[in-house]
Amino acid sequence: MYGCCGGRSFLTKEEKLEMLEEYRKELESEAQGVAERIKELKKAN
Repeated sequence: MYGCCGGRSFLTKEEKLEMLEEYRKELESEAQGVAERIKELKKAN
């Protein structure tokens, strides 16, 4: 089942793809933020 707040249970293939693409973008942004933070911490030492 998808969603926690009354979301639909069955998504179309296109909806799933869109959702996964957005999730990928979020993960890439998070990874970039982590890399930047690591760089900052290494400079501080």
